[in-house]
Formats: sequence, C-alpha cells, structure tokens
Amino acid sequence: MDEEGHQKMTEVVVVQVHGNEGNFFPDGYSDGHFDKPLRCFGCGIGWVSFILGFAFPPLWYFATFLYYENQYLNDPYLKDPRERPGLAASAIAALICSVSLLISGMIVLMCW
Repeated sequence: MDEEGHQKMTEVVVVQVHGNEGNFFPDGYSDGHFDKPLRCFGCGIGWVSFILGFAFPPLWYFATFLYYENQYLNDPYLKDPRERPGLAASAIAALICSVSLLISGMIVLMCW
C-alpha cells in the first residue's frame, strides 16, 4: 500500500515465442548468409565508394549503377540488404554532384 492507502497493482505479461526449429528470424536471414562481414574493410562497397567518391567522384556513379542494377545481377553479395544504404548514399551524392556541375556549367557559360 502507498501513503494514501491504495494498493499498487502490477501487471505481469508472459510472452512465448514459438519459432520453427529455433529460428526467430524472418525468411532469408536465418541461414547465416548475412553473418559474414562485408567486403571492403567490413563497410561494404557502397560506403567505401561514398567515402572515396569525395576524392574521385566517378565512384559515386559506379555505386549508383550498382544500386539500380543489383536486382538484375547474379552476384549474391550485391543482393545483400546491408549494402543498400551505402549504395543509396552514393546515388544521392552522385545526384548532388551532377546538379552542382550542371549549375556551375550554366553559370560559366552565362558569364563567358
């Protein structure tokens, strides 16, 4: 009882999880395929392309190609869902780079 004379009630919830053969992961994630570290220093090709793209911007376009074409390629590594964020970041960087180059080129042509 608390100071006012009311009883405190607590609720206990018991959750039982029933998996098939001890597998509690969604389909496709249970076979240990994605337990391996990613290539390129464990970061994945997308993030390495994103970082190195600041020094060599064509890497962003290469990663953009991989981002859009990975569903058609037969390389199981590129179908790894852990690669998608890095490849998407490189695609966005390539878009920003393209727009900035286009605007810069238009300004140079107008002032010339």
